[in-house]
Amino acid sequence: MEYRSSTATESDRPVRPGGTPPRKGRGKAPWWARLMVIFGALMMIASGGLIIGYKSIVAQATSGIRRADLLPDAPGRQHVTINGPKNILLVGVDSRPGQNPNEPVRADSIIILHVPSQHDRGFLVSLPRDSYVQIPAFDNGKTRTSRHEDKINAAFADGGLGLTGDAGRAKAFQLLTMTITNLTGITFDAGAIVDFDGFRQVMNVLGGVTMCVDEQTTSIHNGYDKNGKVVSPSYRLRDDFTPDRPLPGVTPKVYKPGCYHLEPWEALDYVRQRDLLAKGDGDYGRQRHQQQFLKAVFKEITSAGVLTDLPKLNSVLKTVGNAMTLDDGGIPVEDWVYAMRGMAAGNLVTVKTNGGQFHPETIHGVSYETLSQESLDLLTAIKNDNVETFISGHESWVSADS
Repeated sequence: MEYRSSTATESDRPVRPGGTPPRKGRGKAPWWARLMVIFGALMMIASGGLIIGYKSIVAQATSGIRRADLLPDAPGRQHVTINGPKNILLVGVDSRPGQNPNEPVRADSIIILHVPSQHDRGFLVSLPRDSYVQIPAFDNGKTRTSRHEDKINAAFADGGLGLTGDAGRAKAFQLLTMTITNLTGITFDAGAIVDFDGFRQVMNVLGGVTMCVDEQTTSIHNGYDKNGKVVSPSYRLRDDFTPDRPLPGVTPKVYKPGCYHLEPWEALDYVRQRDLLAKGDGDYGRQRHQQQFLKAVFKEITSAGVLTDLPKLNSVLKTVGNAMTLDDGGIPVEDWVYAMRGMAAGNLVTVKTNGGQFHPETIHGVSYETLSQESLDLLTAIKNDNVETFISGHESWVSADS
């Protein structure tokens, strides 16, 4: 059986003025921060005073990780050296409870983590999920798809068509990887998939995070009833899934600028929002908030209160381990950990695709987000391990908290 394109996704819905696609009413939270916290946790284990015995800690922390051949060249791969620059593809997915196993799984967040050859810092680049790309022909053993143009998150859905479970996700990841490599020339040394439910447990173990809110953000998902009880949802949605007005008797949760300790549910709710942001920056605002959230979580994991509390550390690491599916690229996890031991939260630099500005284009009557030439130059810099040079000429592309 052959299909030209995937079934319709949320991002196929009409685009609002300004290029921001409407959000599905009851979708789960964005994923990229959850993906990164896993790698951040693994990277930091060997740092500081924990170098002694790190292999046993890593073994315990990663014992529950599901392994899969996520990268296209995975079959027959030999042991690979950890030396040199590394690129890791991180994909967040939304596997909702009760979801039809035959329904395509969506890639909610697509993140490239570039680690320069010195292994002392990392650069995070998000690819907008509505990016217009050419998706190569692909045969996953069950379904064949032809080469076609679509939004980048359709590549993940197409790759897993007709398959379920881990097998479907692995093939989905492979086609997405091929699509990105064809677009950018970047090849990947490792990859990971994480879903929402696993990350919710991580937040519960940590007890929330302290982070700074940079613009007033109103939640369309959570609010308070007249008794002060948290209720969901907080907004009535229009037919196009954009927020209309608060539900009767519900006061929406509002996150005001400032630095706070956010409870687990507040932190997850905050990074979901893209509709009612004070700056009107939609998906790019949400990406920025996710990046800030990532650093806050990373700092929490690497804080003295966690690092010196081995039972809690073990609990955190086991939880993040259980939340992910990993392709280590033929490099043992303990090698990844030891090589990245010099990386800390302050060494994670978040770079804004398209400079954080909308770059919409209507093609054949469909609205897409397109990558500017400068964004393509950024991706070329990742390929050539030359991101520092790119940033020196594009300082405004670095998020303020980097």
